[in-house]
Amino acid sequence: MSISTYRALPQEIRQIQAKMEEIAAGYGLDFFETIFEMLDYEELSMFAAYGGFPVRYPHWRFGAEFDELMKGYTYGLQKIYEMVINTDPCYAYLLNCNSLTDQKLVIAHVYGHCDFFKNNAWFSKTNRRMLDQMANHAARINRYIDRFGHEAVEEFIDACLSVDDLIDPYAPHMGKPGDKKTSTLDGKSQAEPVEIDRRFATKDYLDSYVNPPALIEQQQQREREALQRKLASHSFPDQPQRDVLQFVIEHGQLRDWQRDVLSIIRDEAYYFAPQGQTKIMNEGWASYWHSTIMTRHGLTDAELIDYAEHHSGTMATSPTRLNPYKLGIELFRDIEERWNKGRFGSEWESCEDFETRQNWDTGAGRGREKIFEVRRVHNDITFIDTFLTEDFCRQQKLFSFAYNQEQKSYEIVSREFAAIKSQLLRSLTNFGRPIIRVQDGNYQNRGDLYLVHQYEGVELKLDEAQDTLRNLHKLWGRSVYLESVFDDQKTLISFDGHSHLREVLSVNDDSSRTFIITN
Repeated sequence: MSISTYRALPQEIRQIQAKMEEIAAGYGLDFFETIFEMLDYEELSMFAAYGGFPVRYPHWRFGAEFDELMKGYTYGLQKIYEMVINTDPCYAYLLNCNSLTDQKLVIAHVYGHCDFFKNNAWFSKTNRRMLDQMANHAARINRYIDRFGHEAVEEFIDACLSVDDLIDPYAPHMGKPGDKKTSTLDGKSQAEPVEIDRRFATKDYLDSYVNPPALIEQQQQREREALQRKLASHSFPDQPQRDVLQFVIEHGQLRDWQRDVLSIIRDEAYYFAPQGQTKIMNEGWASYWHSTIMTRHGLTDAELIDYAEHHSGTMATSPTRLNPYKLGIELFRDIEERWNKGRFGSEWESCEDFETRQNWDTGAGRGREKIFEVRRVHNDITFIDTFLTEDFCRQQKLFSFAYNQEQKSYEIVSREFAAIKSQLLRSLTNFGRPIIRVQDGNYQNRGDLYLVHQYEGVELKLDEAQDTLRNLHKLWGRSVYLESVFDDQKTLISFDGHSHLREVLSVNDDSSRTFIITN
């Protein structure tokens, strides 16, 4: 289904756009051509349900999301003020019932997003012609619906969408996703294994002590033997592969149309991945610029109160969840202030006197330059890891919290900087979702799929893991296994097309297992 909404902007809005574009460019923002369109809330909700695009493939989840957005607006629970998509040119949508003050704020905010899309390294590999690509995806899936039936195609898309996050978001920056070659079921390797040099870099005169030749040779021998065993068992890939969807596309028992549909889901997942990787930075950067432009150039006296009300509503914090707008803008402001006052480097870090730190100002004046540099190279994880400081956490009154099973409520666990930073980084890693890798595509030499969950202290929900295995079985065509930790025990769960199997792996002997069958 496509949505056609193009209509000319009112003259007053075009004048506001031209003014805001000129101001934004004057501050050094660099953006693609930006095309604004006016929509009513129903149309804007349709675009939002489609991820910002006017054309998507038919699927019930888009209707469900549209219904949720419309009900939220009808009952006064939420409101979408604007939307912008990462394309060249950028397309942005304005709500036609916004006041002029809101339209100014939104347009300034949009130019911040457009600058971020164009210049942030994590968006550099995205398809800037995704508007056309989405239409192409919709046309291909509609042809499959006409040929194989709506129910069959929709059921297959359901299975694909349940695992659409099993990609490697870093792969585009290490080469085109899917470039890595793997072995195949016939045992022929598409890429020769390379022996890895395990020695530590050191001075020549220390090499024999840091890298004992006997130990290095012993380690390499073990790796050669492990490789020989792997080749003998016809298992593949040579190394664990994080892009599970690519592996299934290459080796799963799929019909041609199913392989194409799964490729479409994977392509779209890679397009949207940078938005998840940079949510805090992207919203913080756009909020920083709408705040700067509006307070210095965009407001009349009569608009000040309305602007303050809507801006403060956007920045409002909640005791139960993180506001990416608030954290992003405050951290950018903190970076700007620190680099303006020279509060960085070894001398600043080694200073422990409170009064000296409070009054520290070298007049460095590098704040604006620094935040542009940060915008260019970081994602949310490196942004938080590099620039979140103990002073910032104290000023913003941040804390870590957890769910108390006995009290049946969330409570503050710690105000310690290390705990706050650790919990924040953990929630951002892989968008807060589990990291799953393909360990073996020919498990037990039967063509079964063996996956491994990278356990980092948080257990998977067993029922959801089993549902995911059921859907992966539809894609792979054979039994699917997942190694993880449940109830503090290393466990192997599987689905063979009929029933789920849960095996508790012995710590001392992997061959000793307890079998629990669940239907």
